[in-house]
Amino acid sequence: MATISLDSLDLAALLCSRVCHDVISPVGAIVNGLEVLEDDSDTSMREFALDLIQKSARQASARLQFARLAFGAAGSAGASIDLGDAEQVARGLFLDDKISFSWSSPRLLFPKNRVKLLLNLVMIAITAIPRGGAIAVTVTGDAEKCEFTIRAKGLNARIPAHSQELLAGNSETGTVDAHGIQIYYAGMVARASNMNIAFSIDGDEVTITSATV
Repeated sequence: MATISLDSLDLAALLCSRVCHDVISPVGAIVNGLEVLEDDSDTSMREFALDLIQKSARQASARLQFARLAFGAAGSAGASIDLGDAEQVARGLFLDDKISFSWSSPRLLFPKNRVKLLLNLVMIAITAIPRGGAIAVTVTGDAEKCEFTIRAKGLNARIPAHSQELLAGNSETGTVDAHGIQIYYAGMVARASNMNIAFSIDGDEVTITSATV
């Protein structure tokens, strides 16, 4: 197992690709809806197109707001983020009925890197239940000493491939691709936040925990 060698330019490129992957689908749906409005005079089709545009615009906006907090600067160095704001952007990822979502946490200010870690773990939890299901987030403690627990339950639940290696900054090839960048980045943020990450699975439920070291 080799330590991943990734310079800042490659890291930025892979994270940008990850964000674009999440946004391109709803943006493409907006374009399709606009084309229907331009070319089709049928009332029912126009209503369908307007509904598609509205739904997709909300989805794109929600994903961008999430990415801004999960990957962006989110204020100056050392800034804190309200967990209530983190909950709000996280709920935006679950606008459809594929995954039900619950969040339980105190309404406190947390260091921004710990909030970034929490949001990235939510994204990883989504990949753990590819056929949908339920995700429950629990935050306990305070800004100095805390614990995150994310439970993802659904059919064919699974721990994402090579999770432990990527979290530690390792891979068989010494590189990471767009599929693994999410977990690799979460490991980077966890180390910067002085927190650990652990995965476990029991039947159709994957549990991700992270606690102050």
